[in-house]
Amino acid sequence: MSEIIIYGKSTCPHTKRALAAHPQARFVDILASEANLEEMLKLSGGLRRIPVIVRDGEASVGFKRGS
Repeated sequence: MSEIIIYGKSTCPHTKRALAAHPQARFVDILASEANLEEMLKLSGGLRRIPVIVRDGEASVGFKRGS
């Protein structure tokens, strides 16, 4: 099974839903450091939307039910 990484904010309801759907995911708080935010922006192509979910090396922006 591949690692899932979720970039977001702990207070964001969309991030919370993504984390609930993927309890095994590693959470990266973009407010914890400038480096975390910069990495998220690189993965999202500069979009400031969260969560950014990385699975199998592919990043997706936002969380849709079940994704």
